[in-house]
Amino acid sequence: MEPPTSSRLNSRKRRKDESGPNGATELDGIPSKMSRRSLGLKEPAPFSDEVEIDYSKPYIRVTYEEAMRGTPLDRPVRVYADGIFDLFHSGHARALMQAKNLFPNTYLIVGVCSDELTHNFKGFTVMNENERYDAVQHCRYVDEVVRNAPWTLTPEFLAEHRIDFVAHDDIPYSSAGSDDVYKHIKEAGMFAPTQRTEGISTSDIITRIVRDYDVYARRNLQRGYTAKELNVSFINEKKYHLQERVDKVKKRVKDVEEKSKEFVQKVEEKSIDLIQKWEEKSREFIGNFLEMFGPEGALKHMLKEGKGRMLQAISPKQSPSSSPTHDRSPSPSFRWPFSTKTPPSSPANRSRKESAVTYDISEDEED
Repeated sequence: MEPPTSSRLNSRKRRKDESGPNGATELDGIPSKMSRRSLGLKEPAPFSDEVEIDYSKPYIRVTYEEAMRGTPLDRPVRVYADGIFDLFHSGHARALMQAKNLFPNTYLIVGVCSDELTHNFKGFTVMNENERYDAVQHCRYVDEVVRNAPWTLTPEFLAEHRIDFVAHDDIPYSSAGSDDVYKHIKEAGMFAPTQRTEGISTSDIITRIVRDYDVYARRNLQRGYTAKELNVSFINEKKYHLQERVDKVKKRVKDVEEKSKEFVQKVEEKSIDLIQKWEEKSREFIGNFLEMFGPEGALKHMLKEGKGRMLQAISPKQSPSSSPTHDRSPSPSFRWPFSTKTPPSSPANRSRKESAVTYDISEDEED
């Protein structure tokens, strides 16, 4: 009986709109936070030829229903997943994580194909087989690694490793003259599908490197690799060095432009502050000036007050009307010059003089 595919499996497809931390989605079933504790293993997964198998016990496959209900601790569900695992990336790790979490008690066996099989059926790899074995060994979800795994699974191989289910994405994998190398596994009810991680694969990574080949060639030349090691011609090597120098000059120019922009911005900010302070000080100065010299300023009041005091100081004080009158002393009599005695006068002249004297006295009083 073939197990159901999508209802009971956690989807590991990345969604650009609903991605969470580390690319996780709501369908992953991974909590956003957990208690701080050590979940990693201290040693890499062993190879299959280093693990002892008790062949005294008969090999009896568990059904999908039994596996989902849970098996005893000493009889985990043995799940097998194979692949090339070149340039081991998060897509590979997520696929193995799904395989590990298919059932409550799972023992995950991972098969890695050799260089010879891979080069014959799929193409050239970036990493050699030993590097790929080592990368899979250090994945936390892997319990056992099978080196030189077969390209097509045979009943003898399944029985040798006592495999209960085979995990892989359900897209038909055509290779080695077959439309789907997992067709017989699906017909036997041993296939457990997983989901591919969209947006990342070994081919995508290689495409990025090929697309930006000049950038990575210049990068490695700068880091000390020789043109011979990078398989770069003499002319291209000189071209890359020239491009590197041009980029450095461009970067310096860009840095100078950014610094000049920052300087201009600071000058503008300071000038704005100075203008604002000048305006505030000018308003304060104008206000103080108007307060002192304006039409109703303090200076006008001071002048008025000083003028009043001056007029009051120089003007004579009028005697009060109730004050007693004092007899004015008679004005001195007229004397002839160069004479000590008053000349005699006739009675008529005396009367005239008296009248004149009285006239002068009245004029003095009026003055």
